[in-house]
Amino acid sequence: MRGLLDAVMSLGRGLELAEVLRGIVEAAVTLTDAEYGALGIVGDDQTLLEFLTVGMSDELTAGIGQTPCGRGILGELIHHPEPLRLTDLSSHPHSYGFPPHHPPMHSFLGVPVRVRDQVFGNLYLTEKRGGQGFDADDEALLTTLSIAAGVAIDNARMYEESRRREQRLEALGEITRALLSGTDADEVLHLVAERAMEVAGADRAAVLLPPSLPDALPLSDVAKAPAELARLTVAVAHGRDADRVRGLSVPALGSLAGLAARTGTPVHCADVRTDPRAHPLGDGAEEGLGPVVAVPLRVGTGAMGALRLGRPAGRPSFDDTEVSLVSGFADQAAIALELARGQAKSEELAIMHDRDRIARDLHDLAIQRLFATGMTLQSTTRAIADRPEAAERVRRAVDDLDTTIRIVRSTIFDLRTDGSSHGGLRHRIAETARTTARALGFRPSVRIDGPVDSVVPDDLAEHVAAVAAEAVSNASRHAGASRIDIALRADEAVTLTVTDDGIGPGTGTHTGGRRAQRGGGLANMRERAELCGGTLTVEESAGGGTRITWRAPLD
Repeated sequence: MRGLLDAVMSLGRGLELAEVLRGIVEAAVTLTDAEYGALGIVGDDQTLLEFLTVGMSDELTAGIGQTPCGRGILGELIHHPEPLRLTDLSSHPHSYGFPPHHPPMHSFLGVPVRVRDQVFGNLYLTEKRGGQGFDADDEALLTTLSIAAGVAIDNARMYEESRRREQRLEALGEITRALLSGTDADEVLHLVAERAMEVAGADRAAVLLPPSLPDALPLSDVAKAPAELARLTVAVAHGRDADRVRGLSVPALGSLAGLAARTGTPVHCADVRTDPRAHPLGDGAEEGLGPVVAVPLRVGTGAMGALRLGRPAGRPSFDDTEVSLVSGFADQAAIALELARGQAKSEELAIMHDRDRIARDLHDLAIQRLFATGMTLQSTTRAIADRPEAAERVRRAVDDLDTTIRIVRSTIFDLRTDGSSHGGLRHRIAETARTTARALGFRPSVRIDGPVDSVVPDDLAEHVAAVAAEAVSNASRHAGASRIDIALRADEAVTLTVTDDGIGPGTGTHTGGRRAQRGGGLANMRERAELCGGTLTVEESAGGGTRITWRAPLD
């Protein structure tokens, strides 16, 4: 009895859960004079999540291999949580036997450990010293100890939960300070992933987002999103194999992260390798990972992605308390993304205001002065009519001024057009130059004259954009060009001219020559011209390269 009281007092002083659990097993072994003892923690699926042993060396445990999962006598106590005392384990009808290298065991005593009327696990004792079996006194001692153990476990769990909440508050405070100080969104997401992983006791944390983030994805319309937006990509990763998973993607339909974003509710599984709802991140990138939880990054009625955490296989699944903790970090990540998007829109608005001011100044000042200078020069030509050479030079200067005025007007129109618009022909031509710059090693020049977005019909604009892309592609792949100029003009007709300094239209018939390409890209451009009632001209440019002129009438 004195030993029992000492054990209860010792358990009551412990606050660390792992320390309390080991103390329970050690006290049980000492009180009953057993050679081996164990505490099995029971999961929701009626299997053993953890199995803590006392009396076996590390070498012996390693030789036995996999820990028990709850079959045989151990499972009997799980399914029937009542004290069980046996003189010989092998005589029980549910005896499952022992794995190789397991020490012999005969006598057995097991009792359930309850925490607030819920079975937390079971205490198992075997091999009472002296060759005797466990008696009724041993059972009474162990039953009493299990009651004290339940109280000690409950206290330790509450202490651990309060400590986690304190960690969560400290981490959220750190993240909030980062948000308020204007820290870059990417840095905030890294901080969120790191702190969420620490507080939840995870092995890896990742923030998954759509490849582009124009707006939050409506939860009901994820399936209707374009293919490139119907995937979530790991934008931020922290912890185990972070470098391997960063940049990998999963489908929005058919993954835990996608399910969380689509439903707006957290989703978790016991083993990502076997759960049919899961989609592992890459081949072998999640080797050894088991429990996973994904919580949505909620913004209003939409979700911009998910925060996904994982633990090594064999570890307990994420419980409701942990999921709630992780959800708080996901909310902070969503705030960071929303602030970043709002800042981007604010900067875009400021740029548009500045562009409008520049366009107004160009129109009110530059064009008017150029126009006045041109009028003055035109009046001068009459005064020098008797000097033909001087008059010709003045006329050329007037023509240059007219060209400059057209360029400035085109620039004004471009400045007053929202550069983020993806529907206009002006933007599409500029986008063609931008997207091909990486492959070319330089950026093609673009000159656009006239209100092309307002006078070129949509169906004709499709042809013009396709021809421009094809012409630039041909020049980069087959002409070896180091300079490409794109000119687009809209007056009585729409005229697209693409000029390069490559090998020319008729040099050779090999893959580097243009003649071999006439049956492919050039034929396609000519067919588009015929469909629009226009023409295609391919000729050698003044610098020895190629000039492609595609023209179609504006009806």
